[in-house]
Amino acid sequence: MAFITMTLFLRTKMHHTSPNDGSIYMGALFFSLITCMFNGFAELSMTIQKLPTFYKQRDLLFFPPWAFTLPIWVLRIPISLLEAGIWVFFTYYVIGYDPFVGRLFRQYLLLVCVHQMATSLFRFIASLGRTMIVANTFGSFALVIILLLGGFLLSRHDVKSWWIWGYWISPLMYAQNAISVNEFLGHIWKKPTLSSNGTLLSNDTLGVYILNSRGVFPHGYWYWIGVAALLGYTVFFNFCFTVALTYLKPLGKAQAAVTEETLQEQQANLTGQIRSVELSTHQGSKGKSVVASTSEGRAAEIAEIARRSNVSSAGSHSDRLGATDAATSGGAKKGMVLPFQPLAIAFDDICYYVDMPGEMKEQGITETRLQLLKNVSGAFRPGVLTALVGVSGAGKTTMMDVLAGRKTGGYIEGNISISGFPKNQQTFARISGYCEQNDIHSPQVTVHESLIYSAWLRLGSEVDEQKRNMFVDQVMDLVELNSLKNSVVGLPGVTGLSTEQRKRLTIAVELVANPSIIFMDEPTSGLDARAAAIVMRTVRNTVDTGRTVVCTIHQPSIDIFEAFDELFLMKRGGQVIYAGPLGRHSYKLVEYFESIDRVTKITEGYNPATWMLEVSSVAVENRLGIDFADIYRNSELHQRNKALIKELSTPAPGAKDLYFPTQYSQPFFIQCAACFWKQRLSYWRNPQYTAVRFFFTFVCGFMFGTIFWRVGNKRSKQADIVNAMASMYAAVLFIGINNSSSVQPLVEIERTVFYREKAAGMYSALPYAFAQATIEIPYVFVQAAIYSIMVYSMMDFEWKAAKFFWYLFFSFFTFLYFTYYGMMTMSLTPNHNISAIVSSAFYLIWNLFAGFLIPRKKIPVWWRWYYWACPVAWTLYGLVVSQFGDLENPMTLLDGSTQPVKEFVKSYFGFHHDFLGVVAGVNIGFCVLFAFVFALGVKYLNFQHR
Repeated sequence: MAFITMTLFLRTKMHHTSPNDGSIYMGALFFSLITCMFNGFAELSMTIQKLPTFYKQRDLLFFPPWAFTLPIWVLRIPISLLEAGIWVFFTYYVIGYDPFVGRLFRQYLLLVCVHQMATSLFRFIASLGRTMIVANTFGSFALVIILLLGGFLLSRHDVKSWWIWGYWISPLMYAQNAISVNEFLGHIWKKPTLSSNGTLLSNDTLGVYILNSRGVFPHGYWYWIGVAALLGYTVFFNFCFTVALTYLKPLGKAQAAVTEETLQEQQANLTGQIRSVELSTHQGSKGKSVVASTSEGRAAEIAEIARRSNVSSAGSHSDRLGATDAATSGGAKKGMVLPFQPLAIAFDDICYYVDMPGEMKEQGITETRLQLLKNVSGAFRPGVLTALVGVSGAGKTTMMDVLAGRKTGGYIEGNISISGFPKNQQTFARISGYCEQNDIHSPQVTVHESLIYSAWLRLGSEVDEQKRNMFVDQVMDLVELNSLKNSVVGLPGVTGLSTEQRKRLTIAVELVANPSIIFMDEPTSGLDARAAAIVMRTVRNTVDTGRTVVCTIHQPSIDIFEAFDELFLMKRGGQVIYAGPLGRHSYKLVEYFESIDRVTKITEGYNPATWMLEVSSVAVENRLGIDFADIYRNSELHQRNKALIKELSTPAPGAKDLYFPTQYSQPFFIQCAACFWKQRLSYWRNPQYTAVRFFFTFVCGFMFGTIFWRVGNKRSKQADIVNAMASMYAAVLFIGINNSSSVQPLVEIERTVFYREKAAGMYSALPYAFAQATIEIPYVFVQAAIYSIMVYSMMDFEWKAAKFFWYLFFSFFTFLYFTYYGMMTMSLTPNHNISAIVSSAFYLIWNLFAGFLIPRKKIPVWWRWYYWACPVAWTLYGLVVSQFGDLENPMTLLDGSTQPVKEFVKSYFGFHHDFLGVVAGVNIGFCVLFAFVFALGVKYLNFQHR
């Protein structure tokens, strides 16, 4: 920014001969101040991130708050010295400020004080807000008041009496006065003030005349007043920061949704009553439903899960397929209102490689690829619940991602077949489901709406709405979500559903797609025993419909482990060491490992899963001198599995390969309609985003209207037009930047959901981008209407329909392209923090090239191209020329001459009224451009690396 600024305000193009020259220098000084101010804004997010740890340590009496705040203040001083030094020593002489070296060091000291004041202010605001949303809102309002009443956008002479208090308390006012007198009382400005025809315009020197015309106090001692005031504000804000941390508590978290059954159970626990509740939704093996008291609920429930599993796993594979066929033909099973085709997946000699990490190459490894899976073979069948188990680093999730086609990089070798036919990822996505470990869902829709949305996009167009809704209802019953039907999903760990409820919703979202094969990545991770039992009951219900279900499990409890039918065990390095049935009480697994020489026998009552991982560890292999992967490859079990893989890799007589005429279940326009339906619900239920944005616009409109009261009808002198333009310039930047920054976290959340839904084959990227961009239009229009009606009437611009609608037009498209710009930068960057940094750099550049601080005609020719590429410059062009570009009223310029308003706008700013249509088209073009790049970003860039 220092390089751009010093080449824009280059001394060879900057003169010291007229009041208009002084206005350009004043703009350069103002930009230096706001650059330091905005650099301090980063302190807000950094402080918010530290607060949770601080509150915990404070409550444990680690230290008093001042011991936390004082080091932060002290450690920021070197940063202030460095940032101000880089700016001043790069720009001062290149721009052409007064050459006296003492004034250079005075400007340096002042900018250090400004940076210290700004960082202290935003730390204090962060301690008041305590969350990013609240703190950002407070910070934005603080910036609006400080900058509007800082003495540059509106001179002291033009500040209304009801806002003069704001002028005197604005820290930027003292900084603006100090930096201005430091420059304009210098020797280079001690020249007579002459008019355009060479006559003496004032007895004051040129520098003093410029200071007086801008409402700045023309006395040298105001520099030291400014420095003292900034230091005082720094101490005051740090003191308030300490007080806030001493007395304010962290804002409470919203609680997760609680079902009626949970409340009844909690009440029974409190009163000591024994309440009978049915904890299993399926019939036991003897035909009796399992009923347990609340106090015995967990044990009975988990025991029932294990018992059902053992009874099931004791049968042969043919028995299982027969049961599946019976369930399918009978149609009485839960979730079977829509038929599906049971499918088996077989895979042989699967290898997976990634590029060798640079860290490993530095250690002397010469290979170019790192192998994560080594010749993995196996098969998963309908109606069989398979556990994919291994220690951390064994490749469980990698294996599942490879089979499901979720890998975004790497190299895959081997054969994968679906019921005998080679796997095709596009068709496979239509008949498979993938339940991710992180339970990713749109936070502002209800449980029922999430399922309706998933079914709408993933069931074929031949399924009518009535049958689709009936199927959704049966899936909700299957996974026991009826009591949560109208609960909003919320954000994980913050609002809405609990972890266990989100797990069940994740399973249901995949089930409503009516898949034949379902992958589940650690469905019980992070759950207590009771919640895990509920989730496993849901998984068991799913398997009992005849589907093929595979779950990765990390160190399962004995009860959870017994719920599985088969085990696929991997060791570190991506190799299989067991693939086969578990048997009742895991006796087949135990029998296999105990048959290996010198392997420690399992003790009675010990968890077979824990024992299995212990006896197959790398340490045991090294101690015994064996390789469990080699033992498995030479075993009879491996030969049987190979035969099964060969059998399942051969199509049955008369079987046909999976075929779908289109890549997606629904046509393009239905995808757009469904995505827009969900976005409409999400925006309507998100007042933190929509209502806060309207509130911010209303307050800004009120502040702008009262600060710039009736400036629209004042056209007698140059300062009046500049004031009117200042109101437009400030509104565009403040409200536009607020739109851009507030939409980025929202897009980041929805983009994470988009990655999951796109991988599931729900829709292409363009319908998502269309819905995300289109839903903003009505909200931005209401925002622009609120602002335009308030400001246009209070500023008293000319009441002509054409002029008002031009004002509304440019306000609407400006706020819209800022919103789309925030969405675009979010689509091009990994997260909203990086997006905010990238965006902030362009905000400053747009501010600089907007045509307000330095008019286009004064911009050096090598930078003038960027003026035409700056969206804010086109907005100011349209707003100014639509209001003043056709006025013939005479006005007095700074040099004492008179000129019609339209001629001044044309000669000074370079704005032509007959160019208005082109300007309107360019504003629309920026909206289309940013929305188009946003769509390309979400289509081609994927920051979720797997």
